[in-house]
Amino acid sequence: MELLSPLIAFGYHLPSLKTANGLVLDKPAKASSDSPSSFRIILLFKTISKVLKQVMTVRLSAIAWCNGLLHPNQCGFLPGLSSSDACLALTHELRTLQRPRLKVYTLFLDIKAGFDNVNTSTPGASLLSSHFPTHMVDWVSSFLPERTWTLVFPGSPNIPSPVSVRTTQGSPISPLLFRLYVAPLHMLIPKGIMVSYVNNFSITVASPSHRGNIRSLQRLFTTIAARGWDIGVSFSVSKTELIHWRTPSQRTPPSPALIELEGHLFHPSHVVRWLWYWFTPALNTTHHYRYRLSLAQAIFSFVKCLSSSGASIRPFLCHRVAQGLRLPILTYGADLLTLNTYALRGMNSFWHRVQRWTTNNFFSTPTSILSREGSLPVRHRAPMRIMGSSYPTSAHEPLKGLRNTPLQP
Repeated sequence: MELLSPLIAFGYHLPSLKTANGLVLDKPAKASSDSPSSFRIILLFKTISKVLKQVMTVRLSAIAWCNGLLHPNQCGFLPGLSSSDACLALTHELRTLQRPRLKVYTLFLDIKAGFDNVNTSTPGASLLSSHFPTHMVDWVSSFLPERTWTLVFPGSPNIPSPVSVRTTQGSPISPLLFRLYVAPLHMLIPKGIMVSYVNNFSITVASPSHRGNIRSLQRLFTTIAARGWDIGVSFSVSKTELIHWRTPSQRTPPSPALIELEGHLFHPSHVVRWLWYWFTPALNTTHHYRYRLSLAQAIFSFVKCLSSSGASIRPFLCHRVAQGLRLPILTYGADLLTLNTYALRGMNSFWHRVQRWTTNNFFSTPTSILSREGSLPVRHRAPMRIMGSSYPTSAHEPLKGLRNTPLQP
C-alpha cells in the first residue's frame, strides 16, 4: 500500500499499468472463425495494476452505496449481491404477485456490447456531482482512456496497439463503473420489479390479464430503451426473451400472447437461461439440474482421460478434484432451486461413479462402502467436505454428508 498510496493521493493511473496481453481464444459454440465475434480475448494485466484497481473498487463501492448512486436492485460483484441474490429477488417477487392470482410476465434483456459503449466522461461526472473525493474522481478519469493491448496468438507480431474499448471486461473496477453508468435505466414498477446483474436486466409485471402485461412491458421497454439511447447503450435483440410464469397447480393452456419490440416478435419461452439459472414457467428445477448433471459428466469424462485414479494420481488429489471441480459444477443453484426426486436420482447415480473413481474401488463394490471409505481421513489432509459436511454415508442419499467426526490416523 505504501507503493500505491501516491497514485491514489494524486489521482493518477500510470500509463505502464494500462498495458495488457490479450490471449485470443476460440468460442466453443461458434461454427465459423470468419468473424471476430467467434473469438474471446482474455486480458492479462500486471499484478500491481490489479491490486490498485481492487483497492479503488472497495473504496468507490462503499461511497457509492452511501451516496445512493447504485439502485438497490442492481446486483453483481459486490458482497451480498451475487447472481443468486438477483434470481432470489426475482422468484420471491413473482411468487408474491401470483398469490392474488395475477398473471405475471418477465422480459429478459441484455445490453449489447455494454462495456465497450461506456462514455468515459460520464462516470467521472457522476462521481464529481455526488461529492466524491477529488482524487478518486481524478483517478477514474485517468484510468479509463489511452489503453494498449498486445494480442497473443500463434504467429502474432506481439506489437502493442491502442484500443478504443472504454471499460475492459475482467478488470475488478469495470463492473462497478458500468453499474454506475447504467443506474439511470432502473425505474419503479408499481406491480412488478426490475432486477439487473451488470448488463443483464429483467422486467417483471403483473396484472389480471395477459394483454395488460404485454402493454405494460411494451411501455416499460420503450422507456428503458429511450433512457439507454441517451447514454449510448442498446439492447441485444437475439438475447431478448419473454416468459409467462405459471403455478404448478394451473391446468389451463399456456397463453400464446407474444410481444412486439422494435419491429421484432417474441413468443413466450418454455425455458429461459438467466445468470446460468434455467427457469421454466412453473419454476420446475428438473431442467436446471439436468443441465448441471450433463456438464458435470462432461468434466468427469475429461478428467478421467487425463489420468486414471489408480495410475498416476493419488487419492488425495482425486478428493480435491471431486470437491473443487465436480461438486461446484453439479450443485450450482442449490442455494436457490430445490432438488426434486427425479434430479436427485440422477445426481446420486453420477456421484456413485465419482466415489468409485476417487476411492479406486471395483465396480461391484457396494455404494454404502464407497460412501464410508470416501469419508475416511487421509494423513496430512483435511477431511473431504460436501456442502459443509464430509463425504456422504447413505447409499440412497449420497449428497447428504457424514457427521464431521474424522477417525484418528
